[in-house]
Amino acid sequence: MAQQPPAAGGAQPGVRVDPFRGYNFKLEIQGVTEAHFTDCVGMGISLGVISYREAGLTQLVRKIPGPVEYADVTLSYGLTVSRQLWDWLMSAVEGKVQRKNVSVVMLNADGVTEELRWDLIDAWPRAWRGAPLDALSRQIALETLTLAVESYQRG
Repeated sequence: MAQQPPAAGGAQPGVRVDPFRGYNFKLEIQGVTEAHFTDCVGMGISLGVISYREAGLTQLVRKIPGPVEYADVTLSYGLTVSRQLWDWLMSAVEGKVQRKNVSVVMLNADGVTEELRWDLIDAWPRAWRGAPLDALSRQIALETLTLAVESYQRG
């Protein structure tokens, strides 16, 4: 009986596979070239649940999958003179939402080689939070931009 070859990139007995490092990532936003991000949080998908009771079986509640919800994603970035993200936000504030595709790219330990990506489809800015300013702080001024996301794909 012939053995199946192991799946490419999959775990194999006796072979150690290290997880990706959470800091080796980059973001690509369609049409935005001047943003450097320090944090990306909130990616997630959840399925709603619809509960129902069958006639005659009142003690049993069945559950079926309901609507899919794609979580908002919050990006943190260092405050700079670039206006690209601000202008994108302001176009939404003015009622002219510009949907863009955003990619979160995981990099190998070398910090260069792309290993995998999540594509955030038709994202648009729904919230902004300015950098906290404190004259005694030694922190970098970080702003946050929250994106509404229509769907995710993994590449």
